Amino acid sequence: MATKSTKKQTEVTAENLLEMLQKRFEKNMHRHKGIKWPQVQERLSTFMNGKKKEKQKFQSLLEMEKTGGEPDVIEFDQSTGEFIFADCSPETPKGRRSICYDREALESRKQHKPAHNALDMAAEMGIELLTEEQYFELQKHGPYDTKTSSWLITPKEVRKLGGALFGDYRFGRTFIYHNGADSYYGVRGFRGRLRV
Repeated sequence: MATKSTKKQTEVTAENLLEMLQKRFEKNMHRHKGIKWPQVQERLSTFMNGKKKEKQKFQSLLEMEKTGGEPDVIEFDQSTGEFIFADCSPETPKGRRSICYDREALESRKQHKPAHNALDMAAEMGIELLTEEQYFELQKHGPYDTKTSSWLITPKEVRKLGGALFGDYRFGRTFIYHNGADSYYGVRGFRGRLRV
């Protein structure tokens, strides 16, 4: 998986990830009321030592951490038994910024192309961008993106016209905006979700 790293990010390893996740989980109980850490730890330990597909999910969680996402549990799906992690860093993850929305947008740029795009980068990491609804739900635990913004899954009819959606938090509320899908900024990245 080709993702940017910083000195701090390279210190994250599979061995210390569980400890980091536990500390974050216990520090932010408002994000996962009714969920106990031992349940999450048991599930993660199974995935750490499981089959290839299961190990890949743990690797995805590791990539979320390495790129500055500060993943944390935000939901438990009783129908599947899965815990849902999301990037809970105060601002959009540092290791995923200055990218346009998707490959089509990237290829359409004739000059000054960004290094990557949000949809492909998320796929490489094994995570999904947030939808508008998921972004609003996440902001209930926030605020997030008070100085940055995050690309969001964009409806086909909007993307077909060349646009893409992003969200941020300003003036005490969450905003959803549009931009050209080929645009990119040093303060725009994306947040992801992962089912484990």
